[in-house]
Amino acid sequence: MQISTTLSYAGGFEESARRVADLERAGLDLVWVAEAYGLDAPTFMGYLAAVTERVQIGSGILPLYTRTPTLLAMTAAGVDALSGGRAVLGLGASGPQVIEGWHGVPYDKPLARTREIVDICRKVWAREDVLTNDGPMYPLPLPEGQGTGLGRALKIIGRPVRPRIPIYVAALGERNVAMTAEIADGWLPLFFLPERAGEVFGPALADGAARRSPDLEPLAICAGGLAAVAEPDEAAKLLDAFSRPMAALYIGGMGAKGRNFYNALVRRYGYEQEAEQIQDLYLSGRKDEAAALVPDDLLRLSNLCGPESFIRERIAAFREAGVNVLNVTTFGSPEDQLKMIERLKDWSG
Repeated sequence: MQISTTLSYAGGFEESARRVADLERAGLDLVWVAEAYGLDAPTFMGYLAAVTERVQIGSGILPLYTRTPTLLAMTAAGVDALSGGRAVLGLGASGPQVIEGWHGVPYDKPLARTREIVDICRKVWAREDVLTNDGPMYPLPLPEGQGTGLGRALKIIGRPVRPRIPIYVAALGERNVAMTAEIADGWLPLFFLPERAGEVFGPALADGAARRSPDLEPLAICAGGLAAVAEPDEAAKLLDAFSRPMAALYIGGMGAKGRNFYNALVRRYGYEQEAEQIQDLYLSGRKDEAAALVPDDLLRLSNLCGPESFIRERIAAFREAGVNVLNVTTFGSPEDQLKMIERLKDWSG
């Protein structure tokens, strides 16, 4: 089981890069660089490539509406070249609030776009022929009657370091999960509850796996949560302080009524009433009340926070549910975080 974490920008970019280099020496296998509507991820991914030697560097995530498929392929190939073959392209649809509100792009057909983007990226990196694509979302070259009619089929200049860069897709809905299991190298679910994963995600994963190309390796699953060694009472306080507000934000505030993927997931886990109440309270500005309603079991079982024996049990549960990249958030002093990564590498080995 590999260990990954999402980059923390606390202290600035240079300090964050030094922390990643330290975590790499402690055994970290993969670092995810978020973008959302902050600073762009690829710039800092390139910076990390220069100050690290072994750790994989992933975009976590690049919203697929914000760049053309070929630019996504070029960006991943660029980071892969700078890092000596350590790039991971993490993609996701994000949501209409960000895509339409921040980028001013219509949020439409996320599954069709993801499928074509993955196919185009792999064609670019393989460099077997000039690039063409017949799909309806991104026809290449642009057909006659669209544009000037002067578009030419091209091939990326220079040969990418690798003909196949891993592509991870953030997905929660059943159709999106099935597509991810069919075409992606890895899957990035949020609020992954190992005890319910088989029931909630199993049919979609099996459906996609049945159509998966034999050329692809088995789907990697990257999931986890807050990781901290603590006695039960202290662990509950840590979850209340760090995980509960974030869970309320996603379940209650990420999206609108009927268009919140995280809220829908929590409902599928069996917390229908709680999910509805959390959303109603959060959208009305009563965020603390919303956070108080986040189910304790959801927090406890989707994180790795407790005594060593409990964390080992959770690692085993995640592994049994198919997770082979344990994605964790650590906290405390730099030394505490390094020690936590070292422990997780030992316990998950």
